[in-house]
Amino acid sequence: MRRRLMAAATATATGLTLVACSPDEGSAADEGDSPEGPITIDYWAWGTAQQPMVDAWNEANPDIQVVHTDAGGGGDSSAKLVTATRAENAPDVALVEYNTLPAMIVAGVAADISEYTGDLEGEYAPGVWSQATFDGASYGVPQDAGPMAMTYNQARFDELGVEVPTTWEEFAVAAEQVRDADPDTYIATFAPGEFGGFAGFAQQAGAEWWSVDGDAWTVGIDSEASLEVADYWQDLIDRDLVLAEPLLTPEWNAALNAGEILAWPAGLWAAGVLYGIAEPMAGEWAMAPLPQWEEGDPSVAFQGGSAVVVTTSAEQAEAASEFAAWMASEEAAAIQIEQGQYPASLSGQQLTLDSEPPLLMPQQEDYWQVAAEIAANTVPDISWGPNVNVASSAFQDAMASAIENDTPLSEALATTQDVVVEDMETAGFTVTSD
Repeated sequence: MRRRLMAAATATATGLTLVACSPDEGSAADEGDSPEGPITIDYWAWGTAQQPMVDAWNEANPDIQVVHTDAGGGGDSSAKLVTATRAENAPDVALVEYNTLPAMIVAGVAADISEYTGDLEGEYAPGVWSQATFDGASYGVPQDAGPMAMTYNQARFDELGVEVPTTWEEFAVAAEQVRDADPDTYIATFAPGEFGGFAGFAQQAGAEWWSVDGDAWTVGIDSEASLEVADYWQDLIDRDLVLAEPLLTPEWNAALNAGEILAWPAGLWAAGVLYGIAEPMAGEWAMAPLPQWEEGDPSVAFQGGSAVVVTTSAEQAEAASEFAAWMASEEAAAIQIEQGQYPASLSGQQLTLDSEPPLLMPQQEDYWQVAAEIAANTVPDISWGPNVNVASSAFQDAMASAIENDTPLSEALATTQDVVVEDMETAGFTVTSD
């Protein structure tokens, strides 16, 4: 597999001629490398932070103008990138979610930009930088990150006399206390569609869902660590201690607003999502580190996050790489923070310490300090496979079936594993199981 990845990358990297440039160095345009007029590069990305960042870039770089297009969210945008690449009309630069980046490499969308980003590695925590690095090669510049935390209804925890859990064992005890104190209330939800969330729990427990050694992939979706996580949530479901249903439905939103769902273990972006559906509850919620599987081990995985890639279709690869590298700058991070994103760069995360807490928890003055401590303990070297889209779909179907038919979650993981392995083997990958 590595050879296939590298072949795709090598074939595209030859078009890149940019001299490595840190975000603080002058641009090629500043050095007079484009005497014939402004260069225009196309950028596909979603989210409210993108256009303000593009505007700031364009104002500071008149000779390299970026045109922003919102081509849809992560999944939609990636699918369109594959199609556009085949048609040889993909944008020069694009935002890609970490977990779909391997598929973008295999599909020949993302270019190997290692020789241009090497000096940027020190701008990121190892666990974040590794999200855009495969087999020692860099395929993007991290823009935002979603280290997992627990966003919880502090007012209701206090009202029910329940301590905020610091371990998953304590979480189970707290779940029971919540049900005892108020039978209409659950501490949290087990949502069958939350592929990224469950993967994060499993990665926190030590699971590696994909890894590659030479040409051989190992798939560990039903590994021992993953099955233990499944069994943990199975126990909570069987004892009616968590609500087993999809998130963010009208019914779920109503229960949350009624104070009957008290916590959401998810990426740091959860505060923004919850504020969008429960604005009147601002000031009642807070954020704490994700409970630990092993007491004293603060490691957490990511749920969400994305990197800016230079595509193999880039006609202005030098300018495209320069724009991508700018994502590590403090200027870009400041705009992200204003828009509610958690920057991937260390300097950006440092900037958050001088920022106001999210709108959902304006009373939590240490919010960004807690976030920084969580981000500093992310699991390094998390790898995603080339068919995450297949895995996500299979996981959601199998987990929904397990909840509906009251069959074990562990069997759903085994089903997902089989689907993923079969799909990879059909595509020509050499695959072993963990």
